[in-house]
Amino acid sequence: MENQNNEITKLAKAKSRVNALKGFYQHLTVYIIVNAVLLLFSGSIRFVLLSEEALGNADFLEWINWNVLGTPIIWGIALGIHALSVFCNTPFRKWEERQIQKILDEDK
Repeated sequence: MENQNNEITKLAKAKSRVNALKGFYQHLTVYIIVNAVLLLFSGSIRFVLLSEEALGNADFLEWINWNVLGTPIIWGIALGIHALSVFCNTPFRKWEERQIQKILDEDK
């Protein structure tokens, strides 16, 4: 019985790890696609979004530049944090494993 519980725990842990990896790679894929489109079309976006009211408005142009250039930077920081949480053995993960083991031991 104990061996079966260990196998179930290992399987659940493996599934959780695969889901975390899959989530990171999906996040990375969306990051690359969205930011590539933003950078490729940054000139076109500025041209299309400019209207007669905005032509003389420097704040509007800065807003567009911030969104086109700021998005990859801020999102990149978030992606880096996501990567650390998935690929690094953080103290939280160790705590989580200890708690899981504690609960399994209580169930015996």
